[in-house]
Amino acid sequence: MIQFKVIDGLLLRDMAIAGNALLEKHRETVDALNVFPVPDGDTGTNMSLTMQSAIREINSREFLRADEAASALAKGALKGARGNSGVITSQLLRGFAKALNGTDRITPVQFANAMKAGADQAYKAVMKPKEGTILTVARVMAEDALKQVQKDPDSFDALFDVIMRSGQAILQKTPEMLPVLKQANVVDSGGSGLMYIYAGYAAVLNGKALEEILAENAVDDGKFVDDHDALEDVEGMYCTSYQIIHTGDDCEETDIDSLRRRLNRIGNRVNVEGDLSCISVHVHTQHPGSAVEDGLELGDLIELKIENIAETRRQKYAAEHPETASKNENAPDEVVEEKEFGMVAVSLGEGFSQIFHDLSVDVIVEGGQTMNPSIEDIESAIQAAHARTVFVFPNNGNVILAAQQAASLTENIQVHVIPTKNVAMGIAAAVAFQPDADAQQNAENMEIAAQHVRTATITYAVRDSEYNDIHISQGDIIGLHNGVIEYRGDDISEVAIRTVGAIMDEESELVTVYYGADTSEADAEKLSEKISQMYPDADVECHKGGQPLYYYLISVE
Repeated sequence: MIQFKVIDGLLLRDMAIAGNALLEKHRETVDALNVFPVPDGDTGTNMSLTMQSAIREINSREFLRADEAASALAKGALKGARGNSGVITSQLLRGFAKALNGTDRITPVQFANAMKAGADQAYKAVMKPKEGTILTVARVMAEDALKQVQKDPDSFDALFDVIMRSGQAILQKTPEMLPVLKQANVVDSGGSGLMYIYAGYAAVLNGKALEEILAENAVDDGKFVDDHDALEDVEGMYCTSYQIIHTGDDCEETDIDSLRRRLNRIGNRVNVEGDLSCISVHVHTQHPGSAVEDGLELGDLIELKIENIAETRRQKYAAEHPETASKNENAPDEVVEEKEFGMVAVSLGEGFSQIFHDLSVDVIVEGGQTMNPSIEDIESAIQAAHARTVFVFPNNGNVILAAQQAASLTENIQVHVIPTKNVAMGIAAAVAFQPDADAQQNAENMEIAAQHVRTATITYAVRDSEYNDIHISQGDIIGLHNGVIEYRGDDISEVAIRTVGAIMDEESELVTVYYGADTSEADAEKLSEKISQMYPDADVECHKGGQPLYYYLISVE
């Protein structure tokens, strides 16, 4: 077995690639650890997409020095960080990189100290850190790693043995620290995702090739799925795939691993499978020619296909939004004069997006409950608002941290992140905007308006669960009040009525029913009429939200 004494930039890259691949392999497993049995658990997806962005950056060129490789990982992760779990992952890598500044090759002692610096950085990034989360797992692993290198400062084998045992042990204890985890009978999803990353690190240090690592950690289906609609930066990217047959007489199995490493340097979503009789290759890259040439070095290519993913998306969007198809994309960009105030909202659903446009929100960032935007997405939207002061409505509790990080990275613009946890709160905040008020007063008014909104959401359970003494079976209709499961049943309208009852009081004046993509306007109107009859003193409005997976989002003010 290979015994590594130090980690240079190339080895750190291989470790990160393996960690990312293992996390992606088990992404759905991590997603399924969501405390609530709702259909939008996304911790694994957010962490995987964050790591993919980190891998793209470290693959941009060969970093021989460890500190340069670590900085590239941190830079890429920060740009692509999505959701709370992704942002925390980026902060772990950021602190890790800072601690290695000036380090050519990492010793076990330096690795342990960098882990501790990463955990400290992540804790600082969260306003109210909770124990029993990925933060705890990262901190305890780092603390145990420091104890280990005091005993044996020269062995990565001994260090990673302690890291993995420590991480698994504290992960199993997370339900004792967070009652909601214990009630749902799950461990912390972010901590679980972090363990997959470290498992990849450990496997590489044990001398295992990526293909061997994935084979040992196969999930049930074991099939590579290339989803071009998944959230990732594909501008200018080409989906390149082919098979290699009739490999050269001097071609060896190690050449397959070499091909995989070369493809990882020029792209992402790399999948290389098979043996010398037939090798299947897939990669997303800006350099499809290089990907093809790399394959030709091994043998003959068949089933060659190169697809422009960005153009495919543009065509799909044009078909779904014909009203924008007439825009001349080749026209020169207009010079936009900077204004005093701008607004940015995260929104998922054409109805909600139209409402925000009607409320003069400047930039809509696609995403939300089922699809968290990255820090880079939000930062770009802030810049696109062309304003000296920009108000950002994250509209999801899992996007607030990313929005705050985007604000901290934005220069020469005053950014106020209004902590809106759902779209209804974002709409209330946008309504509260007063062009004659100053920035601070507007921010205060927006936050007050958002906090006055009480919400109910109606969806379905994706697995059996116990929550708040409520037995939930897969397929049940469930009603959540301000993010807490209150009711379950078999009828969407009945559960909606009961959940609305939990958020109504004598002072409630306005009830707004936003219906989702899977709900008909007729059903939404019927529900609105029932609510109006039950609460005659309140005004009831019905609007199309268009949100996926959630039948209704109902707000009360």
